[in-house]
Parts: sequence; C-alpha cells; structure tokens
Amino acid sequence: MDGNAPVTPNVTQNSDFSVSQFAGAPAASPSIPSAPMPMPGTSDMNANVSQNMPQMPPAPQVAQSFAPPTLPPMPQVPASPTVEQQIQDVSQLPPLPQTPQNNVSQPAAAAASAPMVQVVDSVSGDMSIFQMLELVASKNASDLHLVVGYPAMLRIDGDLVNISSTIVSPDMAKKLVYDVLPDDKKEQLEVNREVDLAYGYEGIGRFRINAYYQRGYISAAFRLIPTRIRTLDELKVPAIFKEFAELEQGLVLVTGPTGHGKSTTLAGIIQQINDTHPKHILTIEDPIEYVFPQSKALVSQRELGDDTHSWKGALRAALREDPDVVLVGEMRDYETVNSAITVAETGHLVLATLHTNNAAQTIQRIINVFPDVQQEEVRAQLADILEVVVAQRLIPIKGGGRRAAVEIMLMTPAIRNLIRENKIFQIDNVIRTSLDLGMITLERSLLNMFREGLIDREDALRYALDASEMQRLINEG
Repeated sequence: MDGNAPVTPNVTQNSDFSVSQFAGAPAASPSIPSAPMPMPGTSDMNANVSQNMPQMPPAPQVAQSFAPPTLPPMPQVPASPTVEQQIQDVSQLPPLPQTPQNNVSQPAAAAASAPMVQVVDSVSGDMSIFQMLELVASKNASDLHLVVGYPAMLRIDGDLVNISSTIVSPDMAKKLVYDVLPDDKKEQLEVNREVDLAYGYEGIGRFRINAYYQRGYISAAFRLIPTRIRTLDELKVPAIFKEFAELEQGLVLVTGPTGHGKSTTLAGIIQQINDTHPKHILTIEDPIEYVFPQSKALVSQRELGDDTHSWKGALRAALREDPDVVLVGEMRDYETVNSAITVAETGHLVLATLHTNNAAQTIQRIINVFPDVQQEEVRAQLADILEVVVAQRLIPIKGGGRRAAVEIMLMTPAIRNLIRENKIFQIDNVIRTSLDLGMITLERSLLNMFREGLIDREDALRYALDASEMQRLINEG
C-alpha cells in the first residue's frame, strides 16, 4: 500500500459508529461553518451586521469538557453523507474476486474435493429423469441414486459409478424427482419426509422408488424391476428351489442384505407356482414390484397405502380372501411377523423376506421380536411351521454380472428340536453336515463358484461369513 494514499475508513466494520459521533468529530464536516465567536469592542458592528442577515440561532456554549459543538446543518449547504449512505455506496462497489471454495455452492460441499466438477443450479441442458431411467436399463444397472451435492450415480454389478460430472443441485433434484411423483405422493413426501412408490416406464420396466430428505434436500433411490420375471433356471439358483414351489403350507423365508436379490428370487418362486398350479396367490407389498402375468394361477396384488392401510390389516383380511399362497414383502416388525406366523399356522404357504445374514440369525431375529414371555411359544410355532430359510448374497463374477451365493437350511427333525430347545447356535453345524440332504452353507456355495472360475480366491474370502472356514475349504481342494 502507498504510504501517501489517503485511508478510507471501513464503515461496515464499525458497527458502533453513530451519526452523532460522525457529525461531532473535529473537521469532519468542513461544509458547515462554526458560529462566529464575539470579540471585544465589536458589539455595535455585530448589531448592524445582524440586521442585514437572516436570524441565526445563538451559538452554543462551549462545555468545560471542551466537547465539540453540535449545530444543525444549514438548508442550502449539502449535509455530510450519513453512515447508511456510505454503507449503501460500499455495497454498490464491484464484488471481490471469489476464491475457489466460493465457486462451490453450499449443497455441493460434499463434492468440494473435486474442483473440476461443474455445479449446476438448474436442469436446463441436463439429462431428464426419463433419460436417466433409460440409461439404467441400457447399462444393466440395478439402481439410480440422486443425492444433492453428488453426481447422479448408477449401481452396476454392485459398484456405484457416476453418470456425468454434473453435480445435482437442490432445484435439479426436486425437478427430477417431482417429474415422476403423483400429487398425493408429493404431499406424503413433504409431510412424512419420505415416500415409497412404484413407477412404470413403458418399454423399460418398473422402478421401485424411495424419495427422501437428507440434509434438508430431496433425494431418491430408483430400483429397476424388469418387466419380465426371470425363471429359476435363468437365475442359476440350485435346482431345489423348484421344490419350494411345490410346498402346500408352511413358512419360506428368503433373507440377505438390502439389494441382494431377495425380491427377484421370491418372484421366481411365485412365477414357478403361477406357471404350474391353479392356485390363488395373494401378495402384500410396499410397493408392488413385479407384476405377475396371467397364467395357471390367479394372482391378487395389494399395495400398502393404495390398496390397504396396514400390514396387519391386510394379513388379517387375507384369511377371508381364500388364498393358497401369501407373499409378504417384508417381515419388518412384531405385527407383520406375528400375522405371517398366524397365516402360516392356518394351513397356507407364506413366503417372506428378512434382512439377516444366515439361517440361525434369521430364527433368532424372529424370536427376539416377541416379548420374553412369548418367546418359548414362538419357538414351538417356528419349529412346526418353518420349512425353508434361504440366505443369499449377489457376488460379482468375472466377465460382468452377479450370481447369487446361497445358504439353504431345510427343516429336518434335528433342526426342529434345536429350535424348540433354544439351541440355535448349533444350527450352523447341522447345515455343514447335511449337504446330502440339499442343505448348503454360504462358504460351500462360494467354493462352488470358485471352482467354476466365476470368482477368484480373494473374492471368495471377502464375501464369506466365516473366512477361516472358507480358507479350509479352499485348501482341501
């Protein structure tokens, strides 16, 4: 800075600076003259002059503390600019150059580590939601994710990949999501901060959508549900799955983490029944995913929210709707678990899903849903009605795509006794030693994939629930 340059006071930083202080400062208002001070011997001159001049207010007395006098400004003399005027003048100056982080909008803070990514505040010139949904199908992706602050992403073979470098802004996310939401679902989203629905796109398939708020912004996950239901043979699951479709009653559970094909496997079993038996199949889902075509069976599909108000009410009403097979989208709480067990006890075949890793954990999870005083009764009920537990995981294979690795537990007298006696921790050992009966552990399933050359040794160890057991099986050859 030049030492001779005048220094302009920073008005905006002095929040305690008042107008009176500014006007009373010495020499701060040179355009306002001070009142003349009387001099000795000039009283007559002053009297004559005062007759020819406008009446002026008397000069204020100088206080002993030597405080500067405060005089009203003369009308014909421009007053000094007020503090507010100076602030306004400063606000009209050109803005300072922004630093790199100023160029990243607040919602895109999560993507600040990628400064070359473009931040978008509108949807003009960008892909529509319909183009994105078409891309999901053309890339053989399972999901589309829209989250503010990140690019739109697809899940392909279990991994997330960016569609482009364009960051999703709040306005862009709202526009994309609202384009596929009916008015009633928009209202539910605003009130509940989340909503589930299914959206059919002709020529592509159906999408299960969960729209939700995160950090105050609308986001969504779209799960592709193909129009054509894949058969059990196409899914390349063990042949014993076809026998599950022949059961007349009992409880069949398909379990596993979210996004690992539970609904697809259940749809394959239901379609096997649909193609081979003239039965009434009743599904209760949130939302409806696969739409089953007309075949030998009669299929009634009910969606939570549109066709029924609650899982409990739908399952209670199911007993009056003459079903042979009941599909429960998810056993998620005490009411749905209790109702599904009741329906299975009345002589119906019930198929359902749970988010558990293996058969033993599945049984324990169901029992723990109930109060302590009911758990012994529930163990006896499960020992009587449970028929099959399948725990599966989708494993990326060489050459692209994913294949289901499964654990299968069949209800033998030995396992029924272990459930009744609350010795569930011994179930894993029974499964390991019952390969000849059709049971299989997840590690044995991974071993079969390894021997087929679908996965390598590292993948087998990574996806195994028991790495030491997996290592032992590989070493045995």
